[in-house]
Order: sequence, then structure tokens, then C-alpha cells
Amino acid sequence: MTDTAPRLPDNVVKLTHGSRMPLLGFGTWQIKGGDAVRATATALEAGYRHLDTALVYGNEGEVGQALADSGVARDEVFLTTKCPPNRVGTGLDTLRESLDRLRTDHVDLWLIHWPGEGSGNADLWGEFVQAREAGLAREIGVSNFDSALLEEVTRATGEVPAVNQIEWSPLLYDAETVAEHSRRGIVLEGYSALRGGTLDHPAIVGIAERLGRTPAQVIIRWHLQHGFVAIPKSVQAERIRSNADVAGFTLTDDDMATLDGLGGA
Repeated sequence: MTDTAPRLPDNVVKLTHGSRMPLLGFGTWQIKGGDAVRATATALEAGYRHLDTALVYGNEGEVGQALADSGVARDEVFLTTKCPPNRVGTGLDTLRESLDRLRTDHVDLWLIHWPGEGSGNADLWGEFVQAREAGLAREIGVSNFDSALLEEVTRATGEVPAVNQIEWSPLLYDAETVAEHSRRGIVLEGYSALRGGTLDHPAIVGIAERLGRTPAQVIIRWHLQHGFVAIPKSVQAERIRSNADVAGFTLTDDDMATLDGLGGA
């Protein structure tokens, strides 16, 4: 990290099997080829120590290359990838292929990327448990699962997902969803927080202007203060650094209440 790198927040959450997951990560959805290498390298230089990718993103190799070339020790980076639900029966082979592209012998978190059909979710979840027991994934979770699906996979195996990655922002805030995850001991990880009109919303812009911050920084800070995981993504080096520069301010209780109140508004 250079002297000009922003000071990242040190917020982490402890997962089911003891891993410490940074609440601020770098997302790589829709970033391909050389852009994926450069953006991931910039994120690591800026101090991010949590990277999020997926098989269907088509950039596991580029993320792995950037990490391998960064000089940052593998055990300092929390690495997530995801498996499509149609890999039932070949889940472990799919993960091993992802690990080869990522140039590592394990991921810190492996997610079912979205729900499959019928009994496939429970069957694939069983393979996820096997992967964790084999040391290929330190923690396992899901993405885009609702309450019923969380219950289904838990009941089938006795294993509760450590994380559920869902679309999330102040505009999507729902106290019942938060309570449901908390009750089950599942960490809520949000994606696409900087989309869907959040950056232009008058309430968010107003808080940002008062604090001398960007709307993106306010949204990310909201995640961290709630204990939600945030994975903003960008290919622009300045924005990657700016999104990480959220350790030097705090949202007030009134700010948090205002942002929470945007959910469903």
C-alpha cells in the first residue's frame, strides 16, 4: 500500500467456522480481461483485502493473476467465488477448476450463486459441505436466497449458510430481512448498492454534501455501521480508492434512521 492510499476501515465479521471477513470488499461483476487485472490490482494497492468473483463472471483467472502478482500474502486476502446451481453432482470439480484459475488451494467463501430448481439446492449444498470439510472452502454460503430457501438447505444438511449475498442498499432496506438473517446467524452481504438510483437520491446526496463525502461513501459507510458486507466495484482507479476511503467519518443515528427509512419508500 502506498502512502497515498486511503485508510480502510478495519471492520470485520466472524463467520461460522471462525474466518474473519472484511465488511468492505471489492466486487468484480462485469469486469473482464485486462480491466479485471488492473482493477483488482488497484484495489489491492488501495488496501482492499476482500475480493469477490464468480465462475460466471469469466474473470477468475484475471483476479487470480492480480492477486498472485500483487505481492500481498494469500492469507491476508479474503477471497470469494461462486458456483452456478446447475453444477449439482459436479460441485467439487467446479470448485477445483475455480481454484486453478484463482491460483490458490482454497477460497475463503464459496457461494451458490443463485437458487436452482427442485431438490438441486439441497443436493448442491451437500457438496458445499463436503468442500468445506475437504479444506477447499473455509466458509460456505449462498446468494439470492430467500427465507424459505435458507430454511430448505439448512434443514437438508443441518448446516446454516455463513453468508447470503443479496441485492441491497438503503433503498432496499427491510428490517424483517435483517432480523431473519440475524436470527439464523447468517451474515448479510449486499451487492449493487451503488446502482438503482442510490447515487442520485436526494436524501443520500444531502447527507453526503453535509459531510463533505460522496454519495457512494455514505452508502458504503451505512453498510459498515449496520454490519452488512459491501462489495462496491469500479474500473476507475480514483473511484476504487474513493470507495475505500470510508474510515474517517461516522454517520449519526439520525443519518442511519433516514437511510433506513428509504427502504420501500
